[in-house]
Amino acid sequence: MKSFYLYILLGLFVSLPAMAGSSGRARVYAKVDADTAIYPGDSFVYSIVVEGGAKPDKIDLSAIARFNPRRTGSGTSMQTIGDRTTISYSENYAIAAGQVGTMQLPGVTVVVGGRTYTTNPVEVTVSKPGTTDRMTLEFTVSDTKCYVGQPIVMTVRWTVTARVQGAAFAVPVFQSDDFYIEDVTQAAGAWAREQAAIHGVPVTVTEDRRLIRGVEAAVISFTKVLIPKRAGRITLDPVSVAVNMAVGRVRTNDFFNPYQMKYERVSVQSNPVELDVLPLPEEGKPDQFYGLVGSYTISASATPTEVSVGDPITLTIRIGGNPYLKPVQWPALERIPDLAAGFKIPAEQASPVIESGDKVFTQTIRANSDTVIEVPPIPLAYFDTRKGEYAVAKTYPIPLAVAPTKVLTNADVEGTSFTPANRGVEAIRKGLSANYYGPEVLVNQRFTLASAITHPVYAAIWSLPLIVLAASSAVKLARRTSPESLARKRRGQAAGVAVGQLKKIDSVDPAQRHELLSDAMKGYIGDRFDRVTASLTADECHHAILESTGEAEIAGAYRDLVAACETAHYASVDAEIDSDETRRAVELIHDVEKRLRK
Repeated sequence: MKSFYLYILLGLFVSLPAMAGSSGRARVYAKVDADTAIYPGDSFVYSIVVEGGAKPDKIDLSAIARFNPRRTGSGTSMQTIGDRTTISYSENYAIAAGQVGTMQLPGVTVVVGGRTYTTNPVEVTVSKPGTTDRMTLEFTVSDTKCYVGQPIVMTVRWTVTARVQGAAFAVPVFQSDDFYIEDVTQAAGAWAREQAAIHGVPVTVTEDRRLIRGVEAAVISFTKVLIPKRAGRITLDPVSVAVNMAVGRVRTNDFFNPYQMKYERVSVQSNPVELDVLPLPEEGKPDQFYGLVGSYTISASATPTEVSVGDPITLTIRIGGNPYLKPVQWPALERIPDLAAGFKIPAEQASPVIESGDKVFTQTIRANSDTVIEVPPIPLAYFDTRKGEYAVAKTYPIPLAVAPTKVLTNADVEGTSFTPANRGVEAIRKGLSANYYGPEVLVNQRFTLASAITHPVYAAIWSLPLIVLAASSAVKLARRTSPESLARKRRGQAAGVAVGQLKKIDSVDPAQRHELLSDAMKGYIGDRFDRVTASLTADECHHAILESTGEAEIAGAYRDLVAACETAHYASVDAEIDSDETRRAVELIHDVEKRLRK
């Protein structure tokens, strides 16, 4: 028994140093995990480590925000040296390398156990790869002279005639504060299309196969819309791509695979692009102008065009003429004097859709009186970059035939006159004034059970409950199956469906978790905000949340998590989704729901 207590006492003495170490101040530092050279466009892992303390309560990444760090997971390790055991926690982030040279990553503020620490600054050396004539890289823009707010399309086209792997793009304009970065519709006909993330910006990469001087080449390209924020001369730095290129074969000791490819890291760089951005003039700016810059068209149609006062008219407005239609807003119909005076315009507005390169708006209006003869022209103000002046495009007027609504008089009821009561409805000539004589008009009104069942009055009494039941069932079924009710139901269930999907992620193959997490988060945005889920990007998720809630922090966190999960074939980093990312996604969805219900 004495030996038992002796062992317990000995164990306490052994554990005291470890316990004392864990109760002291933690050591907090930053490091970069780079086993090989880092080249422009490569992603490396930046880790914040808390050694000998608890998990960090808060990490402020604002000091390195310009490098667009994307969280890739966390880890825990234990190290025992002598009689001292130290537990370390790490939060890991992926950062894309910039241009050749030294990247200076300043210290980051970390709160652990109520105490505030600042990590050490980190220097990352970005090496210059070799060059080759088997690759070319083009960087072009649709216009080199534009105006503030004018969308221009940038295109990056990489042509390669060798076997390559591990490509990483560096696109400096994606990290510039001089532009808004938006999506553009991709051209059809590419062999392959894949989603990737470059500096945290989602892009759609396409690949074609072509013969160039008799040699088969792969042409990899992507496009984006750049919208200048300021006027002046702006230089777009060159785009570069670094890749492992096959340069030969080496012999191995494997009998079944005696040779293997030898790769070397090479890169290619485009030319810079110079932009001359002009300011928008104040002179001649229309009152209806809200920021559209470029060339736009507008047209309208209405159906039906022969109506009575108060009948619904479906007005369809199409706005096009520009490859970038995201900033196009709902036409302000209530601000058009002739339209507001002649028609009842409901406040409810359906979400616009994109059809055949046009943004289509649909609204129901009703004529106020039979003096209305047309739907008046609908204006669209924009700055015409070709002419260098403001312009107002207008739809053509739509002729209408509006019939008055007839007020019935006693003469109409009695049938002594014959006039149209309304379109499609006519008064019957024989009304109360019609009188009949003779025994044939007499009806046997003796009461019997059969007569009670068939008599219109009694039939109405016993059939009324059945009719009410059938009508209420039909109305309930119609409401349940109408597009509006289905959309409303989908919006109401969006959070529950997404959270249910997220809770299942931890049980699937780790290689599939990125895709499943991204699909669940984009599916929530699509269902909650009536968007097309399949075409959503991280930026569009950010825009939908920001527009509906006004919470920039939540919208930014949501975008970053979606972007981190996008397939990163051209800017890859090995990382796994753990329960922290899943829990973070659930929290973000709940935060969005709370803001929407306020």
